[in-house]
Amino acid sequence: MNQLVWSKRFIKAVKKLAKRQPDLVDKIESTLEILEINPYEPSLRTHKLKGDLDGTLSCSVDYDYRIVFEFINIEEFNRKDILLLSIGSHDEVY
Repeated sequence: MNQLVWSKRFIKAVKKLAKRQPDLVDKIESTLEILEINPYEPSLRTHKLKGDLDGTLSCSVDYDYRIVFEFINIEEFNRKDILLLSIGSHDEVY
């Protein structure tokens, strides 16, 4: 199982989003649980990003909201963790 690492930017964005749309909190939690177990679960629609976001990936929370993340190597433990970079609507994160 991967470990989720929350960046400061991600934490700030989640707090802002939770205030603006509290109904999304459960969906975000559910998405993060799935992401931690299997980042390529088909329901997440995980895909690589290009351009300015090259090297990162995105998964879907719902129709409009996305989580942008990247894998980071933790050689000490021989695993890859998931660094959560940002969350927001399609237009906000891309």
